[in-house]
Amino acid sequence: MSDKSPKPQEPDTDVHEDPNEPAFDWMKPKTSGGASAVAPATTATPAPTPDKAGPANATTPSTTGIAPTTATPAGGQPESRAHRKAAEAADIEPEPPLFADTLAGNSAEKQDPHYSEPLPTSALQVRPPEDEVARRNAEREQAAKVKPIGPRIFQVMLAVFYPVILLVLAVRAVTSPLFLWVEYNRPGFPGDGYGFNTDDRMTYGSYAVDYLSNWAGPRYLGGLVNQDGAQLFKDSEVSHMADVKLVILSSFGAGLLLIILSIIAIMYLRKRSNGGIRRGLFAGSIVTLVIIIGLAVLAALSWQQFFTEFHRIFFANGTWTFSLEDTLIRLFPGQFWVDAGIVIGALVFLVATVTFIFTWPTKRRRGLADKQDAAEETASDPEDAPIRADIS
Repeated sequence: MSDKSPKPQEPDTDVHEDPNEPAFDWMKPKTSGGASAVAPATTATPAPTPDKAGPANATTPSTTGIAPTTATPAGGQPESRAHRKAAEAADIEPEPPLFADTLAGNSAEKQDPHYSEPLPTSALQVRPPEDEVARRNAEREQAAKVKPIGPRIFQVMLAVFYPVILLVLAVRAVTSPLFLWVEYNRPGFPGDGYGFNTDDRMTYGSYAVDYLSNWAGPRYLGGLVNQDGAQLFKDSEVSHMADVKLVILSSFGAGLLLIILSIIAIMYLRKRSNGGIRRGLFAGSIVTLVIIIGLAVLAALSWQQFFTEFHRIFFANGTWTFSLEDTLIRLFPGQFWVDAGIVIGALVFLVATVTFIFTWPTKRRRGLADKQDAAEETASDPEDAPIRADIS
């Protein structure tokens, strides 16, 4: 066999090309007549394979650029496997765009002259439904009505402590040398029928008053003597003054403790409760006025009975009764205790009345005037009212 002899043509074994015809006859679609309804495919003439022996092949025009056209049967079924795959791929839903495509779309929207991005506060311009506004207002009013228990406790403490503090301070004002001097020198004060003049009363009475507020023992009064050298106060009188001193010092100590607690309550209410101090003092002044008016009525109806019952509360029976010749009665007669009671009641009543007046809950003190001004301002500018309501 020479080189010029024609070579036998080998069968086409290219497996990469997908033939247009099915591999088996039974896969071909059937027509009503039973024959295969495959339309003739119009394909372009393939370019001739270059061959050394055929020089004319180099001048043959190529028509491979023409796409094949395959007819689709009347039943809608593709005639080849490639067409069926294309039909199946057409039924699949399109994939979502990639992130880059999304960014590109957003950029296109922003470049649109009619596109405008919503403002962050645009939601405030939308008024919620009426039922939602009513619900918010109801919740706000309910929250305003519910107050913490701490300020209420301190307000009650201030109201309870206030009358006791005023009473203790009034007693302290009476148990002083100043009141003793005013009482002995006032016109109409009864004199001593057993020889004490005003100077003697002032001297001996000052010892008794000082003993009530100092830390000296019973000897402070028991060692005193009068002009003739006799003991000034009897042992029973010294014992009674010791009992009075215990009551007075205890009341002063309790008053000091209540003052400290009241200062703490005032400091707490000043930081935690707007108007809490005023409300506590206002309630305390009312309680004080009720108590002092009640005690004044009882004392006016029967002073002797009132004086006796008062001593029975703090002292044992038989320890506080003396004769007219005893030094305590000569220094502190019945009129002295009447005047002391009047001064104590007057001081407490005056301070409580002043407190009542200055803590009276007017509109300005309760803050209602400010709320009314705010409401009038809102009514004068109704456009801002819905926005304020929504923000609140």
